Amino acid sequence: MRGADYLVKTLKDHKVETVFGYPGGAIMPVYDALYESGLRHILCRHEQGAVFAADGYARSSGQLGVCIATSGPGATNLITGIANAQLDSVPLLAITGQVASNLIGTDAFQEIDTYGLSLSVVKHSYLVTNIEDLPRMLNEAISLAQSGRPGPVLIDIAKDVQMAEMPAATLAYCEKSSPHQDDHQVLVQPSEVISKAASLLASSAKPLVYAGGGVGIAQASALLKKLVDTFKLPTVTTLKGIGALASSHLYNLGMLGMHGTKSANLAVQECDLLLVLGARLDDRATGDLKQFAPHAKVIHIDCDQTEVSKLRLADVSLVGDMKEILSAIIETTSGNFIHQIAHQWRHYCLTNKEQLGFRYDAPFSTIYAPLLLQKLSHRFQQQPAIVACDVGQHQMWVAQHMQFDSCQHHLSSGGLGAMGYGLPAALGAKLANPELTVINVSGDGSIMMNIQELATLKRYNIPVKILLLDNQRLGMVRQWQQLFFEKRYSETDLSDNPDFTELAHAFGIQSKSIHLATQVDDALDDFLSSDKSYLLHVAIDPDENVWPLVPPGKSNADFIDDQSANCNPSSTQSSKGFR
Repeated sequence: MRGADYLVKTLKDHKVETVFGYPGGAIMPVYDALYESGLRHILCRHEQGAVFAADGYARSSGQLGVCIATSGPGATNLITGIANAQLDSVPLLAITGQVASNLIGTDAFQEIDTYGLSLSVVKHSYLVTNIEDLPRMLNEAISLAQSGRPGPVLIDIAKDVQMAEMPAATLAYCEKSSPHQDDHQVLVQPSEVISKAASLLASSAKPLVYAGGGVGIAQASALLKKLVDTFKLPTVTTLKGIGALASSHLYNLGMLGMHGTKSANLAVQECDLLLVLGARLDDRATGDLKQFAPHAKVIHIDCDQTEVSKLRLADVSLVGDMKEILSAIIETTSGNFIHQIAHQWRHYCLTNKEQLGFRYDAPFSTIYAPLLLQKLSHRFQQQPAIVACDVGQHQMWVAQHMQFDSCQHHLSSGGLGAMGYGLPAALGAKLANPELTVINVSGDGSIMMNIQELATLKRYNIPVKILLLDNQRLGMVRQWQQLFFEKRYSETDLSDNPDFTELAHAFGIQSKSIHLATQVDDALDDFLSSDKSYLLHVAIDPDENVWPLVPPGKSNADFIDDQSANCNPSSTQSSKGFR
């Protein structure tokens, strides 16, 4: 058995069914092994498309995402997608070919130090130059990517190792030990620490849950709902935490942070206890960290010790399996703290949610993107859909105006903010979830970064819906230039975009363009009823902004909206706090 054959066999042993990639010289033996392997290989049209597709496959299914590329430019084209998976804790295996081991270090054709290049953006990285090391390294890589806090692992395999025959003794050992079992140990929480957390929660007058992406990764959404329902706890989520508690839940105040809801940000600033679940207190969520939740004690629950007290000192830290920790807290906490003061707190939060919520009564004939997305979201109340976003204003509008009941249904590049993510992530998600409608919401800037993947949709007949919001601008950058750079619009004009409907047709994709509010309902019907890929091009106002916005360096309570910005871009608007 060649090393390449062993690689393919091991992937199948670990229940991998689909891989994404692009062939080249240094990975050619692996592609030869794939030829009649039974593994489904999806040929993306750029290595970045392949790694983003593997990411979308992993996020939407909870399974390992696998991508393959050759050495040199193939490997370097993967790096952005690997970094994206690292920052958002996505289980990903990146397999790259390397020049023959005797050529490493000689500046050979398409040689690059992939191992060194990858170290800052992976959970772990391997360079295989000896056939006898391949089984251990490969099985470890697959296990590491999925255990503990998930993340990307890269394995760079020299071409001669791929072609070498596995020694009989090594192969016999592999048969006994493969597949490698996850030996991740769950930390058992001391009862006194659980009791302290329960006591803090029970004595709190204004408790608030702060749910991040770690809730979905831990598959702890059901327990989060039980916690919220049992103690009637107002809850806010991060961008990656959207769906951890259903958006429609009474006590879900929405996303916090720079473009969070007013009710969520005001609740954070007023609470006296912050129960942080699987979140890392990212700067886009906290605003000015010194002013973040100034009255609150913090209980921080996470599987990764390095995230606890990294930015905000936790009064109680609980590191380990979130489901076990939440179960213990629910069992230990007394329900007696649901008293009059807590009732007033809930009333304050829910009143803000109602009175400071988004309005959709746009009085103009052009298309208002938030209303369009709300209408689209309402069509999935009975049958949920997966939405994969690109990055920009449309990403924030999706987070604000669409409803999700699972983190696996909202795919967004959170930590890295990588434009070009949405289209390949959507095709990966559709292959992992063929029974669900999958929509890529993109902007005219983002779509151009990986638009070549329309060819992948066509080749494999992957019915992804693409909702393209076109304001002929790099909208988020233009908004900041308007508000904070004296309207000096430097390099954000995209008015020379191609005709996107014609571009879609060139790739064999159905398409339609609309620009009036009266066209929206019929266009959405056509968009969703098609059983093939479909691009709906939506022209929107170039000057439309995302509101509210917390300016850089400000407290989350000091948000600005369209009215205050129009009066004075530097002014802020906040509501009176709960007393």
